[in-house]
Amino acid sequence: MTADTAQVPVKSRTRKPWSPSQVVLTLIGVAVSAVFLAPLAWALFTSLKSETEAVEVPAHWLPEDWTGQAWKALFATGNITDWFVNSLVVSICVTVVVLLVSALAGYGFARTEFRGKAFLMGTVMAGLMVSPAVLGVPLFTTVQQMGMVDTYWGMILPQCAPAAMVYILYKFFQSIPKELEEAAFIDGAGRWRVFFTIIVPLSRPSLSAVGIFTFIASWNNFLWPYMVTNNPDLMTMPNGIATVMNSYGIQWAQLMAGGLMAGLPLIVVFVFFQRQIVSGVAHTGLAGQ
Repeated sequence: MTADTAQVPVKSRTRKPWSPSQVVLTLIGVAVSAVFLAPLAWALFTSLKSETEAVEVPAHWLPEDWTGQAWKALFATGNITDWFVNSLVVSICVTVVVLLVSALAGYGFARTEFRGKAFLMGTVMAGLMVSPAVLGVPLFTTVQQMGMVDTYWGMILPQCAPAAMVYILYKFFQSIPKELEEAAFIDGAGRWRVFFTIIVPLSRPSLSAVGIFTFIASWNNFLWPYMVTNNPDLMTMPNGIATVMNSYGIQWAQLMAGGLMAGLPLIVVFVFFQRQIVSGVAHTGLAGQ
């Protein structure tokens, strides 16, 4: 056999057996996943039961008679499409405004010097210590005086005072080397051009994390939309689902179906943006807090 026709032996890859630590960690991960998935499974199975079976005692996991009656009733009488659209509009608008305001304010605090900077930064930090529930009455009074009750703007604008998000981006912008900006200034770039062409592209992980957290918080917000609107056509998903009841009390199968509908966008966000969430938390320094 010549050297040209000689066959080179190929080493077969053998899978190493799992170590005891890997087995233990895998079992722990499966157990934790089961704990987190159990409520979703319970809600799904309950939504596929009849209302009579949903309140039976003792409760059982799987339906005896599989039915989509709760889903049909929810779409027929619950205006759930309007609730979903309202939540989507409010959450997207809040996220866009918060990203814009937080990025500009955080960059201003991190890179510019102006009179009163320390006082304004202290005001932002003080905002981290005030519960949103405490501001409910003064915010409602202000919105009422501005004539924005029962409007989209009344639900959106009061959620756009992001003290925590400003602080997160402020700390991130401080970690960006100033030499990058100084080089751009030498080349003739202005402050706005530096911000949009250098700072924003470098801040994508942090901006993604801030946007995702803001969207989730706005989507789950129940108290403020409940306070500022009485119009059923403007209800968001959390408020609309709370009205799923009749003269006989809460309709549990419909409530579970509505809860799954409300949680669907959040599940999609976590499934498709896991990498951005982890990267954003790592870059913003939230992991050590």
